[in-house]
Amino acid sequence: MAGSIERRGQNSWRLTVSCGFDGKKNRVRKTKTITTTAKSETAARKEAEKELAKFIAELEAGMFIGATKLTLAGFAERWLKEHAEKQLAPKTLARYKELLESRIIPAMGHLRLEQIKPLHLVEFYNNLTEAGVRLDGKYLAQPKFLEAIKITSMETKEIADKAGIDKRTLSSVLKGKLASRNVAMAVSKVLGIKMEEAFTLQGEPEPLSNSTILHHHRLLSSLFTQAVQWQIIATNPAARVKPPKVKRKAAACYDEEQTAALLKALDTEPEANFGYKTIIVLAIATGLRRGELMGLEWDDVNFDKCTLDVKRVSQYVSGQGVITKEPKNETNMRLVSVPASVMALLKKYQAWQREEKASRINKWKGSNRLFTTWDGQPMHPDTISKWFPQFLARHNLPHLNFHGLRHTSTTLLIGQGVHAKTISSRLGHSNISTTMDIYAHHLKSADKEAADKLDGLFAVK
Repeated sequence: MAGSIERRGQNSWRLTVSCGFDGKKNRVRKTKTITTTAKSETAARKEAEKELAKFIAELEAGMFIGATKLTLAGFAERWLKEHAEKQLAPKTLARYKELLESRIIPAMGHLRLEQIKPLHLVEFYNNLTEAGVRLDGKYLAQPKFLEAIKITSMETKEIADKAGIDKRTLSSVLKGKLASRNVAMAVSKVLGIKMEEAFTLQGEPEPLSNSTILHHHRLLSSLFTQAVQWQIIATNPAARVKPPKVKRKAAACYDEEQTAALLKALDTEPEANFGYKTIIVLAIATGLRRGELMGLEWDDVNFDKCTLDVKRVSQYVSGQGVITKEPKNETNMRLVSVPASVMALLKKYQAWQREEKASRINKWKGSNRLFTTWDGQPMHPDTISKWFPQFLARHNLPHLNFHGLRHTSTTLLIGQGVHAKTISSRLGHSNISTTMDIYAHHLKSADKEAADKLDGLFAVK
């Protein structure tokens, strides 16, 4: 960069730096006025030249406040394209786009990047605690939506596919069941009608939780960190803001007696639910995440060594449908040992699935997944999450979401005295501290029980 100095007053100088040309081929110049303290002309000029050199260095580093007119909205668009879409997992990317489009950009998108201060973020987080900002309420289909379905030339499955949702989800909406905001937006877009005209919000959503506000903070912090690394701004304003405190809840799970009752209830389920039964048993036996279970293929099963090779994840991403990806890090890619009795069940399930395939040979889509739809396609991850609580209700068992089976598996191992490091590796946690944090209460309980058992040994008789 070339620069020049020009005296403006008795002690003031104007620094001018040429920064090339903009997109319209207009020359871009940056200026800055300084005040010198030297008494002689020669000394004052030398001081001005030193300030010019600093000014050029600041501009070259991209750290001069006011050097860019880039807004948060403009930078976010570039950040998504140049960084997020290449580095983030599809589900995380979809969630970040949702947070940006729904709240962050409408609130602060007009602000220039270097103008955003910690106080802006504090005010934004405070606004998120107010009622009416949630966007995850439930929506009911209105006559205009139902009419649009009737007159469209598209079949129900085609609409669902284009919206990136399961056909059964759309069918339930048409039957009068409530839909999520994402579903309502997606199908309205496919039909070319406004969501506000196609659906109405049912009830008043509660304020955002601290956990959700923390998601906004982490996104903004990541975005500003990248801006610093790209030398667009000098500091990250989010680093000077205390994120909302999220109180960690004790992991909900079943104890040994409840787990035994659950397994007994599974044995009474009809043969048509053999696949669901196998998923539940495998979840308890291995502690695998839902996406990891849905991503399993028969080539990942070693019946001789009683192991499962976890190397892919199946997820549902709004607007994309069911996708398959690699685990987010090497720790998640692991070999998990399975009890011999559970492997025997898996062997029976494999034979059952082969019979199902043979009976539908003309309609089978050829998936090698363990858990599939009736025609062999990978099962939607939400399918088991919806079936499981219904199963519990039918058998009068305590409510537990599907992820609670992972916690149940872990607490059963803790109760058996398995070392925390072994449990951490089995769960795919990158650090044992993660396991210790999540299951601190259960680990302390197990430790207390061990101490109580030793009490009789040391008691004075």
